[in-house]
Amino acid sequence: MANLTIKDIARICGVGISTVSRAINDDPGINQNTRKRILKVIKEYNYVPNNSARNLKMTESNTIALLIKGIDNQFFQGMLKIFEEELKKLEYTFLIHALGEDQDDVSVAIQLAKEKRLKGLIFLGGQMDSLDNRLEEIGVPYVLCTVAVNMMAPKRNCSSVSIDDEKESYRAVDYLCKKGHKKIAMISGRSNDQAVGGLRLRGYKRALKDNGIEIKDELIRYMKDDIPEYSVANGYEVTKELLKSNVDFTALYAISDLTAFGAYKAIMEEGKTIPGDYSVLGFDGLDMSRYFQPSLSTMKQPCEQMVKSSIKLLMDAINGNDEKKQLIFEAELLEKESVKEL
Repeated sequence: MANLTIKDIARICGVGISTVSRAINDDPGINQNTRKRILKVIKEYNYVPNNSARNLKMTESNTIALLIKGIDNQFFQGMLKIFEEELKKLEYTFLIHALGEDQDDVSVAIQLAKEKRLKGLIFLGGQMDSLDNRLEEIGVPYVLCTVAVNMMAPKRNCSSVSIDDEKESYRAVDYLCKKGHKKIAMISGRSNDQAVGGLRLRGYKRALKDNGIEIKDELIRYMKDDIPEYSVANGYEVTKELLKSNVDFTALYAISDLTAFGAYKAIMEEGKTIPGDYSVLGFDGLDMSRYFQPSLSTMKQPCEQMVKSSIKLLMDAINGNDEKKQLIFEAELLEKESVKEL
């Protein structure tokens, strides 16, 4: 094969480009069987490594980057300290990079990996629509943590950590149904959301159907396009609009705790009470939900487990394990004071 590239070697061996680079540079962390297999292919095809690329790899830092989309989100804020503590134990430097809502995750990751000589990378939050061949260009191991996946897009071959958004949303709404609620309003994602919002909406509809409850479009409300997603402000505005429409409902399911907090304010401004007039159920399990009056019932995501699993997957990849795993965790229903039984 003429003009064989490192990408060709990676494809032949069924590994990532970064793994081939580690084998060439005799990285002690690489799985020795994987290294022998790669070196055998290199010898067989008489591949000559590019010296400049080799020298670049040798100056790699011991830095892990965390790319966050929605850094102001309290849910992600709670995960940062765990990331920092766990990576420090492994003697890795921790770099946080906030992504703008309109920035392309992969393009930023490619640039950052080169500039900072990253050892690995974790995507936190946001939505990933890039195809496998684009993700391969990043050039270092990476893991997706709580990254929304478009439910209409093909599945990608990469390691990820998440919850089953449709299943957990189903559990949340089924809980309200079992409490006797038949008129359940919902604050979903934006109207065009095909990821988290779309999946949680699908779970909502399925739960109502399984409980013999008619799905009413006027009870499904979408986050505003001109207000930051999953924010208190968005929950406030959407709930105000819902209340002014005079649509009859007894419970409100918000797909994030922050939007539920906004709903609290809108409901109380109308002179109504929680859960006296309206039950409210959130999603995420933010610590601050305990301190609201009344305390918010919510679906808690297992942040610590998800962070530790993301790091474990990344370390495995850095050490030469190219097996891709998709880990799905369960949320925990925290029954507090904001939901009453009818």
